[in-house]
Amino acid sequence: MGFRSLQACVDTLRRESAGQPPARRQLVTVDHPVDPHLEIAEIQRRLFRAGGPAVLFTNPRGSAFPILTNLYGTQPRIERIFADTLDRVKRLVELKIDPAAAMQRPWRYWRSPIDALAMLPKRVRTGPVLARSIPLSRLPQVVSWPGDGGPFITLPAVYTEHPDRPGTKHSNLGMYRVQLAGNAYEHDRETGLHYQLHRGIGVHHAAALGRGEPLKVAIFVGGSPALAVSAVMPLPEGLSELTFAGVLAGHRIPMIPRQVGPAIYADADFVIEGTIAPGETKPEGPFGDHLGYYARRHDFPVLRVEHVWHREGAIWPITVVGRPPQEDTLFGWIVHELTGPVIPTVLPGVKSVHAVDASGVHPLLLAVGSERYLPWKPSSRPAELLTQAAAILGQGQLSLAKYLFIVAEGDAPGLDAHDVAPFLSHLLARVDWSRDCHFHTETTIDTLDYSGSGFNTGSKLVVAARGPALRELRGDLPAMPPLPDGFRDPRVCLPGVVAIEGPRIEPRPRLEASTDASIWGPAQSAPWSADVERFSAAIGPGHPLRAWPLIVIVDDADFAAASLANFLWLTFTRSNPAADVHGVDAVTHQKHWGPLSELGL
Repeated sequence: MGFRSLQACVDTLRRESAGQPPARRQLVTVDHPVDPHLEIAEIQRRLFRAGGPAVLFTNPRGSAFPILTNLYGTQPRIERIFADTLDRVKRLVELKIDPAAAMQRPWRYWRSPIDALAMLPKRVRTGPVLARSIPLSRLPQVVSWPGDGGPFITLPAVYTEHPDRPGTKHSNLGMYRVQLAGNAYEHDRETGLHYQLHRGIGVHHAAALGRGEPLKVAIFVGGSPALAVSAVMPLPEGLSELTFAGVLAGHRIPMIPRQVGPAIYADADFVIEGTIAPGETKPEGPFGDHLGYYARRHDFPVLRVEHVWHREGAIWPITVVGRPPQEDTLFGWIVHELTGPVIPTVLPGVKSVHAVDASGVHPLLLAVGSERYLPWKPSSRPAELLTQAAAILGQGQLSLAKYLFIVAEGDAPGLDAHDVAPFLSHLLARVDWSRDCHFHTETTIDTLDYSGSGFNTGSKLVVAARGPALRELRGDLPAMPPLPDGFRDPRVCLPGVVAIEGPRIEPRPRLEASTDASIWGPAQSAPWSADVERFSAAIGPGHPLRAWPLIVIVDDADFAAASLANFLWLTFTRSNPAADVHGVDAVTHQKHWGPLSELGL
């Protein structure tokens, strides 16, 4: 029933790979010395792109512990790792959606009550992880990108308990970035702990600050592969990730109570115990992150390390993030597999929601909803879709979205938000730009997103479309008059979408030096606005570009049009809706902005 340790998982994958041709091996071992500084990360990126196996580096330079990478790198491997439990988790999700199903189909759900018991973590006196104590600096020092501020733990499960209600029942397990060394951290005594707004650890940290107390933290690395998946699972507040991990792992998660501080995971490969002192921060970062840019150096809480433990034969698992897709894309896949059916029960009327990985997950959400208002009076004006959009943006991590596009299921039964190109074509054929753009200004965005007006500060745009098609989307560019000065090289990205190169601009002032010149710090204004307004004014009545509902001004039109992934990344990751969305013949009526015709980004 599942794997109780990372070593058991590795042994099984190695045994099942023995004698298989290279293309079918799920794990290989590399005994040759490999450098944890940049080299292992580059191997990981190539492995993932090739759909390759997990790799155990048994002799990483400067490390006393083997390093495992690409464990979650393919869908078949994830399905193999959780082969004994995935179906049981899905059945429990089905019962959450429809409890009466147990009575209607008892043969399908007969063991679900037994599985539910597995959700409860169990108290144990000791465990393998307490075998040895080491200094913090003995942990593998893996650096993924040249501009990173130091080595990071990239697959941590950071565990805290609520200061007002200690114990596993009100605990939080999350995958938050941990910087092991670098910057101004005291050697062997401190790590950086980066967590974003709207994360469960923030609730615990706020409660500790309210009590004037330090927050005790335990960081788990390794153990059952279910722990890492549970740490990224968007569970309802109040439901411990440990309980979910128990079902996914196929056994109750053993936790060792501590006299002071949170319990620790008995089967982990490594555990770091420490304390966040009230008000104590230090610069953390930079870090090459999942948006495809470096996250900048900012002040974040400092963890004062008290103990570092590891089990005998411990393995150090890592992943590498960067411009998607990367290995964390597969985490998104399994999250959807397990929680997708719950969406209609949490968000009434919403049929599907897709956080688009190619855009960096948070920047772009696509959703299919329903319109049930005024059934006796058909209309093309979005009504219930806007209610559903507000509900979506009120859900945990979904609240970090910058763009939310939502359409009505009744206009195209069977349309799925995960089918990105058909979804965008459906929306662009129906959207009325003068009516269907709804901005949220001066709000929060992803901490890691530097397209906004300041740290954690930016805007959102909801586009809701319903009704019959208003236009036929073109797929080829017609002959057209010369473009305005500085604009050139139009390219078709999708039907109805054209990318055009705009004038080169100087980067916005940066907050500090960085190895990536494309990372901009907060700006006081958008320096390209005047150019885009000039472009919009030049597209007068009868201009061929008016037939294109979406025009994207980019720095490299060939790159934007080369693939759907390129278009999504350039358009939605690197823009701030309120500053960067412009319209032809745009007007403001009763504080509602909208172009009379096409929209340009």
